[in-house]
Amino acid sequence: MRTDLSALPEPPTRPGNGHLQDWALHPLALIEEGANRARVGGLFRLRLGLPAVVGFSPAWNRALLTDLHTFRSAGSFSKVVPYLAGGVILTDAPAHAPRRGMVNPGFGKRHMETLRERVRAALPPIPVGEWDALAWADTAALKMLNAAYFSGEFDPQLLHAFLAPLRHPFPIPALPRPLLFARVDAELRRLAHQRLTAGGGDDLLALLAALPGGLEETRVSLAAGHDTTTHALAWAAWHLAHSPEWHAPAHHPAVLKEVLRLYPPGWMGSRRLSRDLRWTTADGQSVRLPRGTLALYSPYLSGRDAALWPESGEFRPQRWQAAPPAWAYLPFGGGERICLGMHLAHLMILEALATLPALEPMRGNATPRPGVTLGPAGPLVVRERLKHRPA
Repeated sequence: MRTDLSALPEPPTRPGNGHLQDWALHPLALIEEGANRARVGGLFRLRLGLPAVVGFSPAWNRALLTDLHTFRSAGSFSKVVPYLAGGVILTDAPAHAPRRGMVNPGFGKRHMETLRERVRAALPPIPVGEWDALAWADTAALKMLNAAYFSGEFDPQLLHAFLAPLRHPFPIPALPRPLLFARVDAELRRLAHQRLTAGGGDDLLALLAALPGGLEETRVSLAAGHDTTTHALAWAAWHLAHSPEWHAPAHHPAVLKEVLRLYPPGWMGSRRLSRDLRWTTADGQSVRLPRGTLALYSPYLSGRDAALWPESGEFRPQRWQAAPPAWAYLPFGGGERICLGMHLAHLMILEALATLPALEPMRGNATPRPGVTLGPAGPLVVRERLKHRPA
């Protein structure tokens, strides 16, 4: 019996490039087909030019996100995207825990309350008539992040230019931009100097500036927080327009959780194996995964697994009256490496949703489009829902 990677199911390949073409052009369809073929075992193989496997079972998710010595961030996908190639994101055990401990306080729930009013005040007005919820969410995320990190003092045009490439498909986000990054770093140093010289201050830069590597953490976490917030906010607004009965502050947390289950911005996470690993699939098959294997987990697949989620493809916020299946809801990852900006993302999105009037959908394309993050193809055109519209 085969016990190596060849024993695993895999999607159909193309002559000469394995899965590389489909990974580049149609990655969601590729991994959905792989998941269909590995529905029982929960692990399938991809041919990407190096050994690669994708798992989506709770057991795989838990192992990958908690065994930091075996599943390493060095050599993962984040390394090839300059925006994410640094800071705590790429720090492995044993250095990860102390590094994370240094940056955690500014991103904790308690400090979010300090930022709440300035985040709320930064929100742009609601347009009159028809408007694109995706474009509005993009503007709102830029303004809220500027308020939270810099009290609104970062050059808005430079901030927009810095983050704009992340909204494009690969390979655009992976292209080096040394001059742009130099301008951003200079602006960060200017604002950090002001805070270190004057003392005090409670925006995120004020808390990060004095830390070793604090400016890198600022730049990387800022980049990681923009598209993720934009896309989740846009999808939430779109679903509220279609399901207005859920548009109330008391319901918004469940709406957000359901949106993040269906469309996790971090649709695929990656690690590299630091050693050979013997893995037993959910159907009892024992497979040897060699050192250096690209080990992938997919919050998108886990969040839509019909074996774990009744009516898995449907928008049903009421499902959040009960706890989710363990290690199946992972829009922010999990374990020690859970997303640093999780509480900030919740704060910004829920504050934004609370400002929206009742909406109705006009037209749009909500098809998920994967890139660095998973976003709607757009536009998502909505308008205020009138209580009594003439016949």
